[in-house]
Parts: sequence; structure tokens; C-alpha cells
Amino acid sequence: MKRNSFLFIPFLFFIQFSFAQEIDKSNLNELLSASLSAIYHDTMLRPGRVTVDSIALNDRHQSIELHTNLTLSYLPMREKLVHLIYDSIRYYLPPQQKRYHISVFSDQQEISHLIPNRFRSKHKDKNRLIRHKVQTPLVTNISAPAGSFGKGLQNNHIALWQSHGWYYEQKLGRWEWQRARIFQTVEDLYTQSYVLPFLVPMLENAGANVLLPRERDYNTLELIIDNEGSSGGSAYSETNGRERWQESDSAGFAHPNKVYTDGENPFRMGSARQIKSVSRGTVSVATWRADIPEKGNYGVYVSYLTVKQSSDDAHYTVYHAGGKTDLLVNQQMGGGTWIFLGYFDFEEGRSHLITLTNKSRRSGKIVTADAVKIGGGMGNIARMPHPAGFESENTKRSDSLIRRETLISEISYTPEISGYPRYTEGARYWMQWAGVPDSIYNRTEGKNDYTDDYASRGVWVNWLAGGSPVLPKAEGLNIPLDLAFAFHTDAGTFRGDTIVGTLGIYMTHHNNEQFENGRSRWASRDLTELIMEEIVSDIRRSFEPDWTRRHLWNRSYAEARIPNVPTMLLELLSHQNFADMRYGLDPSFRFTVSRSIYKGMLRFLATQYNRPYVVQPLPVKDFSLLFSDETEVELRWQPTTDASEPTAI
Repeated sequence: MKRNSFLFIPFLFFIQFSFAQEIDKSNLNELLSASLSAIYHDTMLRPGRVTVDSIALNDRHQSIELHTNLTLSYLPMREKLVHLIYDSIRYYLPPQQKRYHISVFSDQQEISHLIPNRFRSKHKDKNRLIRHKVQTPLVTNISAPAGSFGKGLQNNHIALWQSHGWYYEQKLGRWEWQRARIFQTVEDLYTQSYVLPFLVPMLENAGANVLLPRERDYNTLELIIDNEGSSGGSAYSETNGRERWQESDSAGFAHPNKVYTDGENPFRMGSARQIKSVSRGTVSVATWRADIPEKGNYGVYVSYLTVKQSSDDAHYTVYHAGGKTDLLVNQQMGGGTWIFLGYFDFEEGRSHLITLTNKSRRSGKIVTADAVKIGGGMGNIARMPHPAGFESENTKRSDSLIRRETLISEISYTPEISGYPRYTEGARYWMQWAGVPDSIYNRTEGKNDYTDDYASRGVWVNWLAGGSPVLPKAEGLNIPLDLAFAFHTDAGTFRGDTIVGTLGIYMTHHNNEQFENGRSRWASRDLTELIMEEIVSDIRRSFEPDWTRRHLWNRSYAEARIPNVPTMLLELLSHQNFADMRYGLDPSFRFTVSRSIYKGMLRFLATQYNRPYVVQPLPVKDFSLLFSDETEVELRWQPTTDASEPTAI
């Protein structure tokens, strides 16, 4: 479908207009509003009314300052578009005022300020850029080929989540989905069909460390292996070399209960082990032997403590069906929670191990060892209505959390677990199982899990980043997050084949438009715009030329406002609208959208760090095996051309 970009609607040029010495402002307002609305319509391919709210004319300084409503700020600003807007305004000014300096503002910003740094040829906003560099990330796979991620996302840390989940509704005294069942799915599960099988692996394959506030492993089986006790025939053991393992002074993980209720933190119920590192000589080893009841592909998590003088290269080895994988974990960050190492194939039985040695580049550092978790498991957080009967309202993500109502009198309830796999549950319950302080996930003090679930995610981001250069004055896990991303689908329906489309949300009007480390919150708009651009362009190219690009909203949604890192809240499509879900249920559509998000993040971080990038190639095709002799196999395949990505080779 052919489109004309950045053209005036022709009739505007033929409006009769008197270029007198003085001009009637109301008439000028109408003309400029009509012209800007035409530009909006031509750019967005959808109706939208841009209104000029005020015009300040200063003949002494020969300047004109024009303020519009927010609609103009919804546009994806580029230098060409900004020039067009200024030219359209200058066109309608009297001859003597065409030479004046013109400034156009929308959302309190001069519109060239709305251009992402990546699309600026000059005047890049340095306040939006990252001011630190990470040398040692949280987890490094040293079994991967050297240089695998050199132009990808190496040393980057990303927090993201897949919208809602199965939760306990205090008003009804039962577990239920947060969103309605429709089109063979529910948003609580639907967004996972992008995030878990596609988006997270793409980011990790590019070298990023990805952290989620929800369980990522679909397996209902879960093994805990710990010095305090293990599942089934699994066992923890130690061997001592030059240095000896000993108990840490700080609390660690234990799993004494089948279920956990309010205020119970398994990461404060047990102990952990620690040892000094050695750079040479006989090493000491902690071993977690897994008793796998069923062959499968399982996620492996480790836990440890972050203490003074923690090692930044704790050496873990996972022995699995495909051999072994060596990983270095930076224990100077991430202590006291589950840290994901990856998915591994395990055979049934007790042949598989996870080991940790005290071998390090530097002697005298502290290596700590705590529990290992294999598999996703079933939910084990038990909930009930608040005994006092007071509950917050189930507010929207953009509402405040301060309203209260009395719904029930005091009743005696028994706490109940969800009965569902942990990966289906909302973030609030994973956080408790993962050792997150209850001040983060229990903000309504047990009165409303719906509110706690969405309100906790942004606070969780800040807890991860606390103590790092991102959030240096706060307490937390010292993980230097680069960005946060909330993946949602929206509501709303249209008749016929009209598509609701894609909306991007960010928030700058908070804390003097700065993150806590002084960086500009307008970096969030850059992130949002780059991801939106990739999503809409790829969908229009591969699936639907008329896919609707909705607004870039600067709105105070909790998930966009609270994180102290650049953050986007994506509403990809409407899960209620048939025209959207015709595509949304197609696995190839989900793959393409996930890849678009990955590419947007890749380009954003390449700009932030001023580095080149390479997009991962598409999956190969025509793969085959040829037995060249009795002991050799030849692998053959054909590359898949990506015409839109010259670097993806």
C-alpha cells in the first residue's frame, strides 16, 4: 500500500488568508490548528485534533512561541517532521513575521526535544545517556564462543514482565484471572506467549541478563537442593581444599514449609555457606546433586549472599544431558534471591550436578553458596481475605493507591494456595517466594492483591537496582539495570475489521523529570519510540499494511512512573478485538513482534552506550544432517534473508 509521508492536506493551501500587518489571533489559531491536525493525520494515518492553545508574539525580540495540546506530542518526532511543522506555521504568518524565531511546544517541550537521540543529526541530549559502564555482569556464560555478544547486549541488564497473572481476589475470597477469558486465551497468559518463548531468549542470546518478577519455567515440577534440606533424593555436599567451607553470619534460604503466608520469607529462614577464594592451589567445591524424576528441559536457579568482599567471578558448572556449561556469577550483586542460569536438558535420575568452586582471579574474596532451584513448580503462597475486612479498591494502573472501602465484616478464613502452576501466578507471589521484602509486594498490607501485583513491579525494579550506579543511594541488589519493560495487551473493540493497534506509554513528569541518579527521564520516551517504531514497521511490512499506530502517551501509570530506569509500558493490541487477535493468535506474528521489541531495545542501548550493533539473524532454513562417514556428521543449512536488517547476517 502506497503512502505519502509528511504532506500538507491540499485544501489548506487554498484557504483565503489576508497577510495584513496585524493578524486576528483566533483566525490564526484555527488555521494553524487545522494545518497541524492535517500533518498529524497524514503521519499517523488516523484522525486526531491538534489545537493551538496559545500564541505569544514578541515583536521586540522578534519571536513567536506557540503551545499546542498534547496531541502533537503523540507524533513520532523526526527532524524532517519538525521542519515540516515549523514550515507550516511560518507559511501562515504575515510577511514581516515570517523572519521571527518560532518555538512550538507540546507536553511542555519544544518539539525538537521530542526527537529521540538516535534520530538526531546534532544536539543530542547527553542527559539521557548512560553515565556508567559495567565491566562484570550478573551472569556470564563462559562456555559460549568468545566474542559471541560483542555487538549485541553484552553486559546489559534488563527487567521485564508479562502483565498480569492468576491472583487472589479478597473481595470474593477466591483465586481468579485478572482479565477476562476471550478468544481462547486471557491476557494473564497471552502476553507470556510472546515474552517467555520468544522475547527473553532473543535478549539472552544477544548477551543480556534478563530479570523477571514472575516464574519463567513452565514445568510444574520443582526441586530444591539446599544445605538445610533437599527434595526427594537430591542432596547438597561439600569438599574442602586449601580453604574450608563455613556457615555465613547472615541468614539464608530454607524451605521448611509446604506453603507460605503473609510476612514469611524463605530467604530469611535458613543459613548459607561461605568460603574464601583461591587463585591457585587445591579448590573447594560445593555440589548440588539433582534427583530428576522425569526427563525434560528445566530452568536452573541459584542463590547466594552478597557480602563485603564478595567475589565477582563465582564459578558454577551445570552438568546436563548435553555435557556441561560453565558460568561466572558476580556475587557482588543479586544476593538473597533466585538468579536464573538458564534452561538445561536433564535425564531422569541422579546423574546431574551443579557445582560451585572457590577458584577466582583473586584470592581472599568471599564465595557464598545457598540453595539451587530446578524447575518452575506449583504456587505455594497461601492467601485469604484481610481479617479486618478493609480493602483497597481495585484501582487501575494509573490511579492512586489511597482509597479504601469496607467490604466485609470479620470472618475466619483458612489461607489457600492457588492450585495453579507458579508461572501462571502474578508477580506478587513470585516475589515472596524469591525473597523480595514484603514492603515491596505487600503494599496494601494484605488487603488487595490486585493492586499489590501491578504496584509492586516498578518497586521491584528499584530494589534490583538499589546500590548500583543506577540508584546509588537506595538499598537493593546492586544490579545496574539498563531499562525496564512492561508487556501488556489492551481492551477495547471496534466493529468490522478495524484494528485497535499499538500504544506506547512512558512517564517523565515526575521527580523534576529526572531519575534518582540525575539522568533525564526523557530517555524513557526514546526507548518507547524506538520499540514502537520497530513493532509498527515490522507488522505493516509482514502482516497488515494498515496496522494502527496509536499514541506515545506520557502518562502516570505506576509501571511507567515508579522505575528509576528508562521504562516503557507497551499495550501491543486489544485482546478483546477480533481484528487484532486474527494476527495475535498467529505464532509467526508473536515471533515478529518479539523480535521487533528486541531490536528496539538493541538500538536504544547502542545509542546509550555509543556502540555499534548487529541484529541476530533469522532462524536458518533447510537444515539437514549428512553422515559423511561412520564417526562424522555434516550439518547443512541455508540462511534466511532479512531484507529489513542489513546487519542480520
